[in-house]
Amino acid sequence: MQHDRYLACLAADQARFRAVAPLALAAPVPTCPGWTVADLTRHLSEVYLHKAAAIREGEEPTEGWPPPQVATEHPLALLDHAYLVLTEQLAAHRPGDPAGSWYSDDQTVGFWARRMAQETVIHRIDAELGTGSPVAPVPADLAVDGVDELLRVFVAYSVRVWGQSFREVLDASPGHTCLVRTDAASWLVRSGPDSVMVEDGATSGAEPVDATLTGSPSDVLRRLWNRELPGRPSPVEVRGDPAAVEELRRLVVIATQ
Repeated sequence: MQHDRYLACLAADQARFRAVAPLALAAPVPTCPGWTVADLTRHLSEVYLHKAAAIREGEEPTEGWPPPQVATEHPLALLDHAYLVLTEQLAAHRPGDPAGSWYSDDQTVGFWARRMAQETVIHRIDAELGTGSPVAPVPADLAVDGVDELLRVFVAYSVRVWGQSFREVLDASPGHTCLVRTDAASWLVRSGPDSVMVEDGATSGAEPVDATLTGSPSDVLRRLWNRELPGRPSPVEVRGDPAAVEELRRLVVIATQ
């Protein structure tokens, strides 16, 4: 996806979030146990302010974080302010400009444009579920990009850099292969005793896999991010070894917590 497309998706999903959140600020968010919609709104606001600072200062802030206003300001006013601060920073920089990030493979403003577009669409879904609003499908290009980011940037990278956090899952694993497949792209996820590799599923050949997850880009993204409504049947077709599917789910949970 191009930088301008990320910014357009960010704007659209933030607007949707802002439209539905006031409907039920006190309501629980089923996909974020223990949070209300107000808590979710404060969280997204804090993320916006944090990443704006990472762009502005060249490193992610740690000291004195979060600022007091995150806890004291009305959540909707805080969201409006935080989004303005973030978009001002994104507009003031080119995507290739340097910016501090936890992802050593990409230390640019463009990384945060992508990350904030993906962060916002996931929390937009949370807000819709929490307020009982219809959940709009995720555009196919954004959903495909989101699956790719989740598997490569969160899971595979995190295992490589912070492998100790995944020991409980991977040490007991015999190694699995999961094919994640949509009508627009596919990914082959290989787990081993100390690594997770993600390959293009379309070029992986006809080798057997332990499990396959198949669905629309939007449905697959929601499934992998655990953003399906609890207690409802999943629209994603799952075939193969349940242990391989559960291992992938646990890896995602650890990588995104």
